[in-house]
Amino acid sequence: MDSPAVTTWWEDLQPGSVRELGSVTPTAQEIKDFAARFDPQPFHLDEAAGKASVFGGLCASGWHTCAMAMRLTVDNLLRTSSSMGSPGLENLRWMKPVYPGDTLTLRHRVTESRPSASRPDIGLVRSVWEMFNQRGEQVLHMEGHGMFRRRPPQP
Repeated sequence: MDSPAVTTWWEDLQPGSVRELGSVTPTAQEIKDFAARFDPQPFHLDEAAGKASVFGGLCASGWHTCAMAMRLTVDNLLRTSSSMGSPGLENLRWMKPVYPGDTLTLRHRVTESRPSASRPDIGLVRSVWEMFNQRGEQVLHMEGHGMFRRRPPQP
């Protein structure tokens, strides 16, 4: 698969910038399939167990919610950016359960940006990702850093 041209560099990710990164609507089967493979707790695998749980119904694993957020981030930002990966997340919260049929929308906000002290060709960006369901309720909050190549100097 050919890599698309880079359209977003470190310099384009300024503090205060906000991007809407799309939406996704998980089905009951997708929730169960993810859970069976990665988080096989009963309330993620079975409607009756979900109904009997504190969640009141089958709900997605928080890790599934993170994976959906990551997919939206790759598809709508990272794929056409100069991303060099991430040293990790520092804050992750699952705020509300995600149920089958919920439409989740992801927002990305840059909070800090600085050049790398050791690699002049790379910049670090601190971001907040917030995911909301169709009722406007926040279901996910993540914070962390990304590494991006800096725009090459123009000749």
